[in-house]
Amino acid sequence: MFQNNNPSKSTQKKQLERNSIGKNTTIVGDVQSEGDFRIDGILEGNLRTDGRVVVGETGTVKGTVHCVNADIAGKYVGELEVANTLTVHGTANIAGNVFIGKLSVEPGAVFNATCSMKGTVKELKNHETTQASEKAIS
Repeated sequence: MFQNNNPSKSTQKKQLERNSIGKNTTIVGDVQSEGDFRIDGILEGNLRTDGRVVVGETGTVKGTVHCVNADIAGKYVGELEVANTLTVHGTANIAGNVFIGKLSVEPGAVFNATCSMKGTVKELKNHETTQASEKAIS
C-alpha cells in the first residue's frame, strides 16, 4: 500500500546542491556538504565537501577545507586538501599547508604555502627501487 511505484525517483541520479556564502556574510563554524560551494564572504572554520570549492575575489577562508576540486581567487589561510586539481588565480593569496593532486597557478598569485602533491612521492620511490634493483642484477 505504501510502496514507491514511481521508478523515476528511485533511479534518478543524485544531483549535488550548490551552496553560496554571499559577499556580506560571515560564517563561523564547521560546514559539511555533498555539493559545490562558492565563497564570496568569510568562512572561519572547517569545510568538508564532495564537490568543488570556489573562493571568489572577495572571499576569505580561515580554516581547513577538504574537497575534490578548488578554484581560489581570494584569500585563504589554513590547511587545504584537494583530491584532484587546485587552480590558483592571479588575484589569490594563499598561506598554510596544501595537499593536492594537481596544481595550476596563474601569474600574479601569492602562494606562500607548504605544498605536497599526492602520489608523486610513492611513484618516485617505486621508480628508484626499480632502477636500483636493475643495477644490482646487471
